[in-house]
Amino acid sequence: MLHGKISRRLFLGHTLASVLALPARAEPPSPQDGFRVLEAREGKLSLLPEPASQTAVWSYNGEVPGPLLRFKKDEEVKVRLVNKLAQPASLNWHGVRIVNAMDGVAGLTQEPVPPGGSFDYRFTPPDSGLYWYHPHALPFIGEQLDRGLYGVMIVDERDPPAADRDMLLVLADWKLDDKGELTGFDAGEDVGAGRIGPLVTLNSRAVPVAETLPPSSRLRLRVLSAVDTRLMLIAFNGVKPLILAVDGQPCEAFEPVRQMIPLGPGARFDVMLDLPGDAGADANVTLLGDNEPDRVLLAFKTAGEKRSPLPPVASLPQNPRLPSEIKLQASRKVDILIEAIASMGTGSSSVAAQDRPLYWKLNGKAVPGFAPAPLFSVKRGTPVTLGFVNHTAFVQQMHVHGHAMRLLHDLDDGWEPYWRDAVLVPEGKTKHVAFVADNPGKWVIECLMAGRQTAGMATWFEVS
Repeated sequence: MLHGKISRRLFLGHTLASVLALPARAEPPSPQDGFRVLEAREGKLSLLPEPASQTAVWSYNGEVPGPLLRFKKDEEVKVRLVNKLAQPASLNWHGVRIVNAMDGVAGLTQEPVPPGGSFDYRFTPPDSGLYWYHPHALPFIGEQLDRGLYGVMIVDERDPPAADRDMLLVLADWKLDDKGELTGFDAGEDVGAGRIGPLVTLNSRAVPVAETLPPSSRLRLRVLSAVDTRLMLIAFNGVKPLILAVDGQPCEAFEPVRQMIPLGPGARFDVMLDLPGDAGADANVTLLGDNEPDRVLLAFKTAGEKRSPLPPVASLPQNPRLPSEIKLQASRKVDILIEAIASMGTGSSSVAAQDRPLYWKLNGKAVPGFAPAPLFSVKRGTPVTLGFVNHTAFVQQMHVHGHAMRLLHDLDDGWEPYWRDAVLVPEGKTKHVAFVADNPGKWVIECLMAGRQTAGMATWFEVS
């Protein structure tokens, strides 16, 4: 799938706090009516080792990832997007069970923010958790994301679990030309396998990033995949990770199978781990290669005095605002057939819109943007079962806005013991999810491989 190996090591020592460690609070609001201002604008980023020139990117406030937005439970979010780009833009609050008018989907829940314009987002997140923000203005979302327009929002629990270091790990990949500039934004490029860049970064730094901490230090890792298409499998070596939350929602703490976590685009995991108890020990988080070498993302070394013993890691409190059960027998059942348009592999398409080819269709229809009518409509409180039927040769990461859902078991009516806002659907397979449609409004169902949204793989449903 990928080629090229990054050999640069980054030993940051005391400066690591600026790369991974999270501050207790985000920067205070700007004086603009109490709103935090995010300017979408052009910028520069050092992605390659010196003496390479900086890469031209798009950013929020000159930062990639954008400024950390961190709030207390039940604190109001007030963010003003100022668009200084030449393209329309918006802000989608990925994974938040948000009020519909603030979901940030241009063309469905709001008008796109034009160049030179602004839009005020104001809402109170109902749940604590790890979320992220990014553009959602079709057909520009793929290019804007791939050029660096994304950032993290954290809503803290009222009583966060104790940890010696709270660390943010934002994984991205970049596709550069021989001059170190971003490339490959022509319509239709990478439309099948998707846009996968050989350069992998952690918080926009070349990997591996290294850190030295006292033996037995307890770490909370907040992991986000901000890639366009790449499917990642990360392994924990020398430590035993426990997953505390998936896609922002807490779960009973569990150890992942074989100490590995699969990450589709947009996926988030809260992980707690204790470093080895002996000084001089090594541990790491490694990206397992798919037809490429493995690469260490984050390398730990223990040194100094051993940290005093801590109690066992406990689960986060379950979210009382999510249903304890979903009545599957009474659910509205909807299948979504995912297909590729037959001529996709030839470089042309049988369907075109606004000079942009469409390569995918849902339930037999290829639509640019969002159709005038919803795929289905339900009354508030209705349980819904979605079947994602993947008749393509590619894995699809399917995402539902505004709701948390259960991944159903393939062979019975049970479900996995955690909530998701997206699910990976293997090529040629079907996956079922269930949720209670308890959030009124117009909600998107889409593939999270960003380039595929532009090419026909986005639809919506309505809750009234």
